[in-house]
Amino acid sequence: MAAVFDPSAPGFGADPWPAYAALRDRPGLPYWDSFGGYLASRMEDVRAIALDRRMVRGAAAFADARELRRIQIAANFHDMPFHERFVQTSMLEIDGSAHDTLRRAVFPFFTKTRLESLRGFVTDWVDGALDRLIAQGRIDFVADLAAHLPGQVIGHLIGTAPELAPQMTLWSEDVVSYFDIDRTAAKKARAEESTRLFAELLEDLHAARSAAPRDDLMSQMIQAEQAGLMTHDEVIATIMQILHAGHGSTIDVMGSGLHALLTHPDQLALLRADPALMPLAVQEMFRFAAPLPFFHRFASQDLTICGQDWPKGTKFGLLYASANRDPAAFADAHRLDITRRPNVHLAFGAGPHVCLGNNLARLNMEILFTALLDRAPALALDGPVRWKSGLQAHGPTCLPLVLDR
Repeated sequence: MAAVFDPSAPGFGADPWPAYAALRDRPGLPYWDSFGGYLASRMEDVRAIALDRRMVRGAAAFADARELRRIQIAANFHDMPFHERFVQTSMLEIDGSAHDTLRRAVFPFFTKTRLESLRGFVTDWVDGALDRLIAQGRIDFVADLAAHLPGQVIGHLIGTAPELAPQMTLWSEDVVSYFDIDRTAAKKARAEESTRLFAELLEDLHAARSAAPRDDLMSQMIQAEQAGLMTHDEVIATIMQILHAGHGSTIDVMGSGLHALLTHPDQLALLRADPALMPLAVQEMFRFAAPLPFFHRFASQDLTICGQDWPKGTKFGLLYASANRDPAAFADAHRLDITRRPNVHLAFGAGPHVCLGNNLARLNMEILFTALLDRAPALALDGPVRWKSGLQAHGPTCLPLVLDR
């Protein structure tokens, strides 16, 4: 498989699409040694697995305690007490009725209507940032702008002080990076220490809001805890996961989305001429370059799916980014089309684990891109773009721009 699919290869991060296309052309679900499971790359297969409730994120749905420990050690997720307590047991990693109960408790906080109350905060932050940056003329879009917005918005939602956002995002990056295939000892130590420090901060916030509630997510989740809808650890783990899942992926899709617009000048011109297309354009940016390309599932029982029989415990890799460029699912799949309808992509996943924060990500994108296109008529690329490596995330690490000539 290495010759067909090697996400560690130079250049994969910048242009993974030929490798995904080669996978889609292979029959069945190819086995990938480095992953220890089978890869689904076509839309039909990825959707079938993601929507099937017999497919689970966590091995607890089919394995006893001894087998769970073996799987945990094999993945190098052992000997990490804080990570095991708050990351490996988060809503993302559990299944069945426990997952459904927790999701129902949290979902009301993430409806489109509820999140609309953040519009004023996001707009003010973006306007203030652009006031400073446009005067500079040239910026790195990732480091100077995109890297800061999601952390500030999520911190405001949670109830943490604005000055804590940069540190929380660094902790989140340490935790998220450990989910990639390259799990070194150094990454493991950083993931555990960052989980510990983040948990301590949230414990302090929990105590403060228990004594004096405010209009923020922590206060609302404490009410859910007091009503018996969530345990104390679930409150801490869920708030931690919101930042883990929402900050890095939003940064990545902002960068890849803007890069796509700037390299498709006809689409950029169309959007400038008709700003009402922005919601459709944001949807297309997510499809065109999914920020979270890869997730896994286990077969919780012996089953038949994708035309084959699989034993209980089989591991599957779902290549969402590949499915979103599948020509069998999308006309001109490799072309950015901001008027694309319908646009039923998998950038937010599908099934029980579909991304809870998709409405928040869209809100951030729509506000930022509307303001940027309005205030930077000379917007253009201003040098070489650098991209993330590996399979866990897709997006630029450096996107140099000229804003005002």
